[in-house]
Amino acid sequence: MFLERAVQQVRSGKWPDLEALNEKYKAVESRLGFPPRRRFRCYFGSHNTNTLIVEREWESLAAMEATYMKAFADPEWLALQAEFDAVVENEWVEAYLALP
Repeated sequence: MFLERAVQQVRSGKWPDLEALNEKYKAVESRLGFPPRRRFRCYFGSHNTNTLIVEREWESLAAMEATYMKAFADPEWLALQAEFDAVVENEWVEAYLALP
């Protein structure tokens, strides 16, 4: 199992826009075969309160790569990326391999 973890810095005042965008992403990503997201907003710690953590569990790295390749070729998913850039200031993505 692989865990994909995205750390996103949401632009100040853009949380309502992010929630609306998240609903659009859920519909498109469900069609493309993405696993469901778990979302967390930073309450306190090393990140500020405009930090969103998004996690997904994938059965394998190959499954994650194949699904993203479909997304990169999907016009509807690509159009959401432009909206994403207006809401999220920056993002970095990490992948973790589950240990036995």
